[in-house]
Amino acid sequence: MTSTTSTRTDESYDGGVEVTAHPARISAGGIVLVKAEAPSLSGDFGVEWTVSGPVVLPKRELRVALMGATTVEGGQVSWPDQGGAPHVLQATLDTSALTVGSWRVGVKLTRLETGGDDVERNEAFYQDESDPIEVTPRPFAAGDDVAVTMKRTTVPPTSDQALWVAIRNSTNLLGFENYSKFLDKVMCGDSTDHKHQLNKVKRRTALPFPNVDRYRLLKAATEVFLMIHCGVDADGFNRLDLDLEAESRRLQRAVQAGDLEAQWRSYLARIATGDGGYLDVLPYLELIRLKLRDVAVVGGDRREDDAEVCFGILADKLANPCFLELLWSYWGEEAHLVQTINAISWRFQNRTSGPRGRDPLSGLEIDPLRPLNNLIWGWIQDTQHRLTTVRRAYEYDHHYGLVLASSPGPPVRGADSRSRFVEAFHQLLRLCSVFYEYDDDTTRIADGFGVLNGLKEMHLLLTQGAHNQYGDLPWTARHEMLMTQWILARPEMRDFLPTRTMVAYPEAWMDRVEAMNKLQGWSDSSVLHFRDLAVFGEQLLLGMRFGNWTTVIEPEQAANWARYWRAEVQGYIHAYRAVTGVDLTQRADRSMPALHLRRRYGAYRS
Repeated sequence: MTSTTSTRTDESYDGGVEVTAHPARISAGGIVLVKAEAPSLSGDFGVEWTVSGPVVLPKRELRVALMGATTVEGGQVSWPDQGGAPHVLQATLDTSALTVGSWRVGVKLTRLETGGDDVERNEAFYQDESDPIEVTPRPFAAGDDVAVTMKRTTVPPTSDQALWVAIRNSTNLLGFENYSKFLDKVMCGDSTDHKHQLNKVKRRTALPFPNVDRYRLLKAATEVFLMIHCGVDADGFNRLDLDLEAESRRLQRAVQAGDLEAQWRSYLARIATGDGGYLDVLPYLELIRLKLRDVAVVGGDRREDDAEVCFGILADKLANPCFLELLWSYWGEEAHLVQTINAISWRFQNRTSGPRGRDPLSGLEIDPLRPLNNLIWGWIQDTQHRLTTVRRAYEYDHHYGLVLASSPGPPVRGADSRSRFVEAFHQLLRLCSVFYEYDDDTTRIADGFGVLNGLKEMHLLLTQGAHNQYGDLPWTARHEMLMTQWILARPEMRDFLPTRTMVAYPEAWMDRVEAMNKLQGWSDSSVLHFRDLAVFGEQLLLGMRFGNWTTVIEPEQAANWARYWRAEVQGYIHAYRAVTGVDLTQRADRSMPALHLRRRYGAYRS
């Protein structure tokens, strides 16, 4: 060992001190014998022990650590000259206060000068440290309390998880909050972003009516918003505003944006376009391309406003599918969103929707000085260019076999109806509930085969309805209903719709529809539940539609799908029970939602 001598005087001191500790490896709580040998020192010395290691010990802990038998009393020693025989200091180190790791024990000897009854410290000192003492964790002993935690089995990642991240974040970008911020900038002239796109769309959507400029701007801006945020292509994953903490919780592993983008690129399949080029597409769409291998992919290099496409598969539809589901519009319609704007439009034209003298909207007086007046004027003038309720109703039947409860009229008699959709969807939700119950039980491994079979069945039903108007009607319905929401969210609506101020709705249009439901006596179910059914239902169906489920045979992908979408599955089940009274965790209800809604509407009106 080495020793150090320091003094302010010219007097030199021979010899030094050497510290040893035994044993060199000990479990926490054990006792270490420490020796300090000074072979050539004599006189009076002050003694100071030190302990150094991974953490700094407070003085209270230091004193405890150095308790034990020692030849030092009062921090001082007096050594006579022993003719070369070493002086020995001993102490015991209690390792109970030490953390696991490498520690050293040191000693510092400071020479004392005595003059009469006074003792003064000289600046001459000798010090040394022991070799490292490895403190290891204390083994369990009889009587110890042992904390036992059971955790879920490690979830291996699957290749399609990036698709779910893309779907969830893409649909969130289409939410009303983001849409409202975008539109506020455009309508108020505070932003020049996407101005080129906006001007092109405005020229293409010119209306044959005078004095509808603000409405035309609203219509064009809504289309541009959908064009920007609908879907994710191979190079667009990095534009998603990912919440990595939330994604890590859902995927049950720590993820970074670069990891997800790399997983997304590896998930996509590369297909030949037939002209020497390639496109990166979803594996499900790769199978569709293989069915149509004799048809060329066209339009990959054309301008966005180019219409000269004679025959072939549209490259944009193949490489950049739009993540929209018509189910979103269905639940919005059941919430009476469309009926609300229709009632306002009817009253705007001085028509009454109730018995004479009893119109619930008799107080609707929108002065021409504010923008809302011109927006509703344009909305009414453009009626002939919008989808009718009947046309949407036939498409709800074609996609999902659903009928509307909120729109009385002759029953829909569609040529091709998905009559098994409701049963299959509710069965899958029930299977997910059973899976979550087993997955939370850490004494067992939940089996994902039931969920996998349910996803296969749903994928087949959804893709069977993906024909004819599927390519354009969901887009158009979303376009019109987003416009409806924004118009209803205008501050002027509060002047004649008695909303509940203290109810915190997440989106500004919701309390307007709630107020109209109350005024007209339509329903007492909260619009919030219908909005949750729309948002959660759309995300779940997109994961079923665009996943390549027909080729999956291992249950891990289905189990991971259920875990990732757990919040949406359970949120949908709760909202469905709130508006229909049916608990899908107990049984896979086959009845149409419209039957339960009509029953509830009748009970409310009576």
